[in-house]
Amino acid sequence: MRRSPDDPFSVAITMTVVLEVLSGLCLIAGGLLCIVGSLGLLRLPDFYTRMHAAGITDTLGSGLVIVGLALQEGLTLATGKLALVLAFLLFTSPSATHALARAARLGNLRPVLGAGREDPSASS
Repeated sequence: MRRSPDDPFSVAITMTVVLEVLSGLCLIAGGLLCIVGSLGLLRLPDFYTRMHAAGITDTLGSGLVIVGLALQEGLTLATGKLALVLAFLLFTSPSATHALARAARLGNLRPVLGAGREDPSASS
């Protein structure tokens, strides 16, 4: 038995499938970004580049995981809580990363530069 495209049941099934696929893609992409960021923390040469990897992982990786969970949950109270967590994460993570970089810079922690390059602020 074939259903017509106007059947509301078939539209609901289609939307459910689309939301499941989007949720899965967000969760997988967020998980992969977290793994890549953690590898960056281990492999990158100095504090500033490691901090960049941590900031990307914290903001983008965790953000995608939260969006994937919100899509999985549907429109409930839990989704509202996840939205608040996401907003808090998007406001605090870049600010914390900036404050940490500024404190390191004021503490005279110099970045590691490539061969033949000098830090332009070292001369002042």
